[in-house]
Amino acid sequence: MTAANPVPAFRPHRGPDVGIGWRHPHYAALLEQRPRLDFIEVHSENFFAPGGAALAVLREGRALYPVSLHGVGLSLGSACGVDAWHLDQLARLVEAIDPVRVSDHASFARGALDTNPGSGLVHGADLLPIPFTREALDVLCANVQQVQERLRRPIAVENLSAYLRWRDADLTEPEFLTELTRRTGCQLLVDVNNIFVNALNARLWGGNTDPLDACRAWLDAIPADRVAEIHLAGHIHCGDIVIDDHGSRVCPEVWSLYRHAIGRFGAVPTLIEWDTDVPPLAVLLDEAARARSAAQRAPHTPVASTGPLATGAAPGRPCQNHTAAPSMELSP
Repeated sequence: MTAANPVPAFRPHRGPDVGIGWRHPHYAALLEQRPRLDFIEVHSENFFAPGGAALAVLREGRALYPVSLHGVGLSLGSACGVDAWHLDQLARLVEAIDPVRVSDHASFARGALDTNPGSGLVHGADLLPIPFTREALDVLCANVQQVQERLRRPIAVENLSAYLRWRDADLTEPEFLTELTRRTGCQLLVDVNNIFVNALNARLWGGNTDPLDACRAWLDAIPADRVAEIHLAGHIHCGDIVIDDHGSRVCPEVWSLYRHAIGRFGAVPTLIEWDTDVPPLAVLLDEAARARSAAQRAPHTPVASTGPLATGAAPGRPCQNHTAAPSMELSP
């Protein structure tokens, strides 16, 4: 696939930069149509193979739009540290693509199986929640700092939608993420849908706060100047639990929370995510237009630089021996 015109397809405009997740079903359509978008996002791990068709397509997309690299496998919260091979591949991709942002999640996936100590480390291939404890914060800070020093730029760390929780917690999630930014100089990727999903699921543990009130309080509690990007997506109700499936349009409640978010953070870059039951490209573009319209009158608030890591960023404390894991409780 070859773009007919190398001139970038994005155009300056008032309001926030708005983009979409660029997934395989839309590779050809986006390159051919070159719709009005300010950036596109791809999952970093899909382009780790050196050379080949995937990387060639990404380079074509990069010729038309700024690219945001969003990871799902760094396992920033793992006490065993960041996988060296994974970080090597990400660094090589960052060098090749020069992304506008690099992000991953406040989660873990790597660890040793106690039932088979000699088997080495395993990767759970999922985004598992970390406890909001001081010990877990030390681990996350150390891993984020390692990644930033290797990439020579701040990364954005995303809040997670979680369907189980740890019994032990020293901090609330906003306090935890705020301290992460203070100690490492990293940015935050605020997923508004994740906040809403967690607020809905809080009733599983006896929560009785109005979900929208809880979400607005969450948004008001984090440092506005550290928010680098906002994610919007759909979710699905599955009986007693709500799942963040990225498989539908953004619901009215999340649009309401988005307006609250941009009213506080300013016109920060906003992404429409859609990863399951992917519809025609026109549907994602319609959602992007809705985001642009909702945010168009928001005051602009400068966000943290995505350039080289500031020398004043406080390093995370190194990992210690983490032998006592906090207990976890499943959703009933």
